[in-house]
Amino acid sequence: MIVNYTAEGWQIIYQQAHALLAAQLLHQWPAFLPLDRWVGLLAAAAQHDDGQRRWDGRYALTPAGAPADFTMKDFSPEQAREVMREARFQGRWRSLLTSMHLSFLYEELRGQHSETDAFLDEQRRCQQRWRRELRLKKDEAQRAYALLQWCDRLSLILCRHELPDMERALEISQGPDGRRYDVRRRADESVQVTPWPFAAAEFEVSVEAAGLRQLQFGSDEELSTALKAAPLDTLRWTLHR
Repeated sequence: MIVNYTAEGWQIIYQQAHALLAAQLLHQWPAFLPLDRWVGLLAAAAQHDDGQRRWDGRYALTPAGAPADFTMKDFSPEQAREVMREARFQGRWRSLLTSMHLSFLYEELRGQHSETDAFLDEQRRCQQRWRRELRLKKDEAQRAYALLQWCDRLSLILCRHELPDMERALEISQGPDGRRYDVRRRADESVQVTPWPFAAAEFEVSVEAAGLRQLQFGSDEELSTALKAAPLDTLRWTLHR
């Protein structure tokens, strides 16, 4: 979950919903891949946070009983393998992109636990094999993944309300063309990306969020029940050149 503190309590955005927002952003880029691979890239963006662990105990809570933001949770090789199992049903290209994303996220943890190292080594071997079987050069795969990562990062900036005040710029990341991209919130609350990479001059994206007034919970089940009954709000952003 993405957890934002608000004046009323908590705003909760599921990671799967954040991924769907990333896919909305990717959809606005001019396609630079064959149709089957472009759709596979969209699918990888939309589904890269699938395979989440079941809530069974206090997995979704902090020690104080508050909803736990995803950044507070330790890496779980079991969950990561579930993500890969689901990706493989959609083929090697989707699996390659998902595997590259997991490597990007968790390679910095190498050397801390043997199980983590084994998972990361497995991803390297699989990526190499899939590139060979798909007849893809490493830089071709990296260019496609760079767009997925860019859209994932911009989606997180929006979902976590990280846009600075006073129209100050915030770096997104390097795009698939190797250029740096920045984002800012303008005085009219619209969002501007520089340089502008999208096909349309203006478009709108959205994500659903649940609002909770209760601040503490005794179990995942209690939090889950509260979320099912929570009012939903659609957060919208207008991006324009």
